[in-house]
Amino acid sequence: MEEKLFDSEKKVMEVIWKKGTISAKDISLILNQEIGWNKNTTYTVIKKCIKKEFIERIEPGFLCQAKITKQQVIENDTQEFINRVFEGSVPLMFSSLIKKEKLSEDEIKHLKQLIDKLR
Repeated sequence: MEEKLFDSEKKVMEVIWKKGTISAKDISLILNQEIGWNKNTTYTVIKKCIKKEFIERIEPGFLCQAKITKQQVIENDTQEFINRVFEGSVPLMFSSLIKKEKLSEDEIKHLKQLIDKLR
């Protein structure tokens, strides 16, 4: 993903990921109920997402369909976080995380299984 997905855009995308193809009007109704956004705010954010190619606009009816998956966003955000905070080092990130917290035997076993899958 070349463009960054900002928090306001993620709110719109969450609705689309949850509902599938949905009208802009319905997105605005949902976000009005959930977080108090008005129609203009929602439409502005939807248009930004369309411009960034996160959303495809389908006519008639101003239907919105995701062009990116939630998993893609999670992976992109994770990589950006690792790059920014840990200079791109996954081992440094893991050591930082596990130094601060006592892990159970099951958690350790699970982490070992995840690492083994990467080999």
